[in-house]
Amino acid sequence: MTSLSDIDLSAIPTHVAIIMDGNGRWAKERGEPRHVGHTAGEAALFDVIEGALAVGLPWMTIYAFSTENWKRPLAEVKFIMNFNRDLLKRRGDELHERNVRVRFIGRRVFPIPRGLIAIMNDIEARTRDNTGMTLQIAFNYGGRAEIVDALQAIVAKVANGELDPSKVRERTLKDHLYAPDAPDVDLLVRSSGEHRTSNFLIWQAAYAELVFDDTLWPDWRREHLWHALSVFQQRSRRFGGLNG
Repeated sequence: MTSLSDIDLSAIPTHVAIIMDGNGRWAKERGEPRHVGHTAGEAALFDVIEGALAVGLPWMTIYAFSTENWKRPLAEVKFIMNFNRDLLKRRGDELHERNVRVRFIGRRVFPIPRGLIAIMNDIEARTRDNTGMTLQIAFNYGGRAEIVDALQAIVAKVANGELDPSKVRERTLKDHLYAPDAPDVDLLVRSSGEHRTSNFLIWQAAYAELVFDDTLWPDWRREHLWHALSVFQQRSRRFGGLNG
């Protein structure tokens, strides 16, 4: 297992994105209902957050609930909504004390419960001025939905005469994403052995290095993050150019 001493702390990526996958399969392997896997995933998440803080990671974005996840059974969706509400209540102060700035990206609208939206808004406000790691939680998020929302905002500005369409550039679209100040993703990691990015940060992760780990999310710990970082540090990033 990768240890902290295996990581070059002078070459930490700026932004790591994580698809936390495998909760349901973890529960099924144990003969438990799917929600047990989601509950077990909380310990994994906060151990990984501690591992990210230990290496000085500036930005981390986690995929908590996608726009496609509404297709899951109603009982599971209700559990996820209530679980995330309770998790934020339990852990919000802890993140604040650790100097973590918490932000949410995604469509913050119905059918997300109003109470959960209020908690999301509150933790964002409380941690806004924190100077440690920025933890972005992608909730009711989809990469295609984000681009559609950005394009709609641009089209509205063009229609209102606020924006000359001939001046629209890549930077224009980026400026209308959910978090335009967020740096591009350097490393995208997925647990559970699936080899897909699943509509996650498709604009921001255009040149991300990809690491797929077979471990189911509830069994993840900081060492798994550190292993992904060590793999990243062995990659040669050319961004379409040539080395040497």
